[in-house]
Amino acid sequence: MAKKSKATKKEENKNEKSIGENRKARHEYQILEHLECGIQLTGSEVKSLRDGKLQMAESFAHVVNGEVFLVNCEISPYSNASEFLNHEARRKRKLLLHKREIIKFALKSEEKGFTLVPLKMYFKQGRAKVLLGIGRGRQMHDKREKLKKDVAKRDIDRAMKRG
Repeated sequence: MAKKSKATKKEENKNEKSIGENRKARHEYQILEHLECGIQLTGSEVKSLRDGKLQMAESFAHVVNGEVFLVNCEISPYSNASEFLNHEARRKRKLLLHKREIIKFALKSEEKGFTLVPLKMYFKQGRAKVLLGIGRGRQMHDKREKLKKDVAKRDIDRAMKRG
């Protein structure tokens, strides 16, 4: 297997346009595994996402009857659409996954202490995608430890750049 060169990775990133990121998730949860999945949206939701009207801070994914739904993700109503054609801001949205991926993630998410957390939403080749991660909740002392490590790493990197 040949490794991808830097040029091809940059070309892949050109096809991705970031909509929003759940920064709080990486602080609140230890992300063990992640998976890219599609999302079922209406027309006004897509237009609103293109305007960047997204809040993912308290959102999570939930498995119901073999299907995965994104809950508490707020996509603001599109300003140029009529009231009748617009969408609800916090409705449940179906995530599009293969059956084997749903089974794998559902089993892990049902274990004690694990949660399905959306990490990032972006457009990839014109289609809305969600980066979904399996996370284990962090305790307060774990969060403090992680912050200390991050600050120390940042200080080391700064010192290496100067010297």
